[in-house]
Amino acid sequence: MATLFVDKIDPQSGTSLEIGSSGDTITTATGAKPSFNYPAFEAYGSLMANQADNTWIKLAFSAEKFDTNSMYDTSAYRFTPTVAGKYYVYSFCSLYSDTNYKLYVSNLAIYKNGSSYKYTPNNNNPSAFHNENFETVLATIDMNGSSDYLEIYGRANVDSGYVGIDLRETIGGFGAYRIGT
Repeated sequence: MATLFVDKIDPQSGTSLEIGSSGDTITTATGAKPSFNYPAFEAYGSLMANQADNTWIKLAFSAEKFDTNSMYDTSAYRFTPTVAGKYYVYSFCSLYSDTNYKLYVSNLAIYKNGSSYKYTPNNNNPSAFHNENFETVLATIDMNGSSDYLEIYGRANVDSGYVGIDLRETIGGFGAYRIGT
């Protein structure tokens, strides 16, 4: 094996540079950073109407916008990456009263391996009329690449009626991408 020392490589055509051929394995130096944050996914769901009041509910993000490595399960609503590392994780949705009643508390949580990892502690003013709240939760989480998994849970407490959770593509989402080791 020979070593090539250069300061710059430019493609002959000026548009793209190909290194290796199809099927080749390219090895980078220790600490080299790839330009893509894989694995990565984002999922969304539908309107979850008539949910129990003041109860943590696993959110049904049942459709994928993208899933680079097929690591999100749309039936278990769970992300289980098989590549170890640090992941930037996010989720957002709307929690609301199914009727025009007051919304006292609304929370969104990231669960890791079945336990709450990070959540939004949002308490609304109970004396003010408020029936919908948009929640966002974010975290950087170490994943072992074998058994660790992530899920999203939501909860709302209303003064009467049931809770609704909107996970539709333009309002709700659950996603993650690897940012490093």
